[in-house]
Amino acid sequence: MKKATTAIHAHGKHHAQYGEVSVPIYQSSTFAFENADQGAERFAGTSPGYIYTRLGNPTVNALADAIAALENGSHGMATSTGMAAITTVFLAYLQQGTHVVGTDCVYGPTRTVLETSFARFGSEATFVDTADLAQISAAMRTNTCIVYLETPANPTMKLADIAGAAAIAHAHGALLVVDNTFASPYIQRPLDLGADIVVHSCTKLINGHSDVVGGAIVVREEKLYRQIKPTLNLFGGTMDPHQAWLILRGLQTLPLRAERSQQNAMTLARFLRTHPMVSWVSYPGLEEHPQHELAKAQMDGFGSMIAIGVKGGMEAGKAMMNNVKVFTLAVSLGGVESLIEHPASMTHAGLPRAEREAAGLTDDLVRIAVGCEDVEDLRADLDQALNAARPAALVAAAER
Repeated sequence: MKKATTAIHAHGKHHAQYGEVSVPIYQSSTFAFENADQGAERFAGTSPGYIYTRLGNPTVNALADAIAALENGSHGMATSTGMAAITTVFLAYLQQGTHVVGTDCVYGPTRTVLETSFARFGSEATFVDTADLAQISAAMRTNTCIVYLETPANPTMKLADIAGAAAIAHAHGALLVVDNTFASPYIQRPLDLGADIVVHSCTKLINGHSDVVGGAIVVREEKLYRQIKPTLNLFGGTMDPHQAWLILRGLQTLPLRAERSQQNAMTLARFLRTHPMVSWVSYPGLEEHPQHELAKAQMDGFGSMIAIGVKGGMEAGKAMMNNVKVFTLAVSLGGVESLIEHPASMTHAGLPRAEREAAGLTDDLVRIAVGCEDVEDLRADLDQALNAARPAALVAAAER
């Protein structure tokens, strides 16, 4: 099936009991056995069926199967949040003496959990510009067990060559894990390019309505599923059936939303690169983006995220965000509504300034998550907000 058809029908493994078209919400914490022998067989794994929702639930499994189908993976797992997906993978593979190579401008909490929580248990992490395969290769060690990519990266919009990174990881006996949140499986499928594991924050594009949080893990091979699923069950990062039902609803409109939002993003990126208050624009769809050709090769579109540099630095950026009227000043992304935020003071504020700047997270960077509104309204809003930031930019220029 084509992608749009898959998004609507991929939960078809669910067998309707009463002819229902929509997957029901199986809002039950536990499931009854016909007899003691059946209960023993289910716990032993020799008989199919459900036991307890932390271990498995029909609604949750329908979502996991649907996302796995879109990613062309062998197995999917739905998690309570995106961070639950990420930390579950780390918990399954990291231990004392292991090492991770990761994207330097990766989502702030992902880097923080590696540098704090997992560091306490003796696992190390090195963060490099993964847009440069040579830097990935140079960072590899004999104890590297995971190469972790975020592509497009948050929030710089740099891209990593997934196939190239997979070759490096596998040559060193490591797994390639890709956070595919910014693209979604509608636009990019890392498993097809050699990745072993994909993680998602389903809160974003997959759900698309800013009303529920959730995550997903999709693996290329069953042996990876058998390694990760017990960790997910034991640490309790599993999804609630009502969460799963809401995300299933969102997933079915993913193709429509992704197409509209990335069309809007392209229009806005072209407008912003000519605006006198914008010093630079990072969007993979622009020909001047350093990885534009890579984006065309490994993605089916350019996504809906834009990073810009506002002249006047942090104060001008704040002035811009304080004056938007259609955009909403909020973190997150991938919803039908357009959002705007300042990573240096919000999502990546936990990183020391020197590390932020080394990763390209400069004070002037404003992240724009483009939604599905009328693009003329979005363009007019950005224009007036940028013009409102001009006095702050003049003050900053005078102080220099």
